[in-house]
Amino acid sequence: MPAYQLPQLAKPPKTKKKQVLMVTSGDLRLSANQTCWEAQKAMEESLSQAVAAAGYKLVRAHPYKEDEKHGFIASQKEGMCVFAGIDPDAKLIVAEAVWQYSHHVLAGLLSHKGPILTVANWSGQWPGLVGMLNLNAGLTKAGKKYSTLWSEDFTDEAFLGNLKKWLETGSVRHPTKHVTPWKKVKVPVAAAERRLGKSLAQQLRREKAIMGIFDEGCMGMYNAIIQDELLNPMGVYKERLSQSALYYETTQVSDDEARAVRKWLDDRGMTFVTGPNPETDLTGDQILTQCKMYVAALRIADDFGCACIGIQYQQGLKDLLPASDLVEGMLNNTDRPPVKSRDGKRVLYEGEPLVHFNEVDECAGLDGLMTYRVHKAMGQPVENTLHDVRWGDWDLSGTVDDYVWVLLISGAVPPAHLVDGWKGASSERQPGMYFRFGGGTLKGISRPGEIVWSRVFVEKGKLKMDLGRGGVVELPPEETERRWKETTPQWPIMHAVTYGTSRDQFMARHKANHIQVVYADGPREADRALLAKAAMADAMGMDVAVCGTRKNGKAWS
Repeated sequence: MPAYQLPQLAKPPKTKKKQVLMVTSGDLRLSANQTCWEAQKAMEESLSQAVAAAGYKLVRAHPYKEDEKHGFIASQKEGMCVFAGIDPDAKLIVAEAVWQYSHHVLAGLLSHKGPILTVANWSGQWPGLVGMLNLNAGLTKAGKKYSTLWSEDFTDEAFLGNLKKWLETGSVRHPTKHVTPWKKVKVPVAAAERRLGKSLAQQLRREKAIMGIFDEGCMGMYNAIIQDELLNPMGVYKERLSQSALYYETTQVSDDEARAVRKWLDDRGMTFVTGPNPETDLTGDQILTQCKMYVAALRIADDFGCACIGIQYQQGLKDLLPASDLVEGMLNNTDRPPVKSRDGKRVLYEGEPLVHFNEVDECAGLDGLMTYRVHKAMGQPVENTLHDVRWGDWDLSGTVDDYVWVLLISGAVPPAHLVDGWKGASSERQPGMYFRFGGGTLKGISRPGEIVWSRVFVEKGKLKMDLGRGGVVELPPEETERRWKETTPQWPIMHAVTYGTSRDQFMARHKANHIQVVYADGPREADRALLAKAAMADAMGMDVAVCGTRKNGKAWS
């Protein structure tokens, strides 16, 4: 027989009976991992105590890195190496107090045979909740079984009880009685909303639409990529564009064109918080470059006939240009600076937004396109955006009795969503640990009103959509400032209430770090807009569910 050289595979050590392994995924950016490490360390200490109280020992599966000053898994390759050296049958907890890149650990989790539990601290400081929801969505898309828990300090009775159950059985489930399948929602067959949704789905299938993708797969968000085989039958096709092309096109925009955009913003009353130091302050040059990127994005979208676009920007582009957040907020607004074609003969996308999905989240892009078409047909506000599900808390001022979510997007919302519109909008420099070349955000406080929230996600090889009703409430300035200080004060904020859906019900069901929101003119209009979009999604072939209740507490079924 031939003598082949067979690989020698090391046998991972077996964990002891009462041991539980723990891994933690972090950012790709060293500055972010170093800044956020102390919060992660504190969370792990509290979690270890909770596990010990249940009679088990939490064992870190990878070490603290003295040379890098943090203990996160910081790349996909590092994650593969960590998982190759651990017991594949062990109980495993993924603990997150920070934003993390899911692909750092996804490969290892998919091949892991033991029970998996994702855990996040209920804190707005560093978005661990956002990171955990993203990882959960990725595992859901991949069809990997997992359990999930969250807690403010890991001492509450609910958390400890569920943790003990998982340690003993390897599984814990949460009730989701607030979810109503679309087929059980009472909408007459001849209802105008059902007919509208079906007609819009038929139009999309026949005429089709192009989704512009400026580099797929932002920050390891596996959940945010829709397979072409799922997307194309609905009539939506990707135009795979490059951030390099966006960079080049940005350099081709003249200073005069950029200054015209800036003047338009100034004339509308937008405030720019600037300073002299580009390493710590927002500067005029950064803003001017962002205005050039805005022009460039519209021209490239027009070149390819895109109905919506998404810019990855967190990686790659951040090493070339200021952040794209100001650009994104402008694009998503109907009232925005006009941009002409290169020959000066046409105003591009005149009188309408160019739907943009932050962090090239394709699920949000599909949702945003659908939302725009539904609301346009109904005569409702068309501006919509995604937000991070960043955090939530009771209103400490006592103004609002409901639980109030803190929805934050990483820098940009359409000014139509803000109190006083453009006059209520300001721009501050993006945090340096994420964006070394700075760039301004589009910040403000979302105005009170009725909203429809939604999320498209992939599960069991199918596209699905959850929708719900909610409201944006007004909080006193001091309560708003408290929430900003607990999160990221440079970013726009929405004080949201989800009707008929509690905090824990939402967390148990939601399959994404992002949530899509759009305003309607009133409660009835919002209910009808929800039904029309749900009908459209159903006609497009999605599995649809409605969460919670109407504003008056009435069920949908």
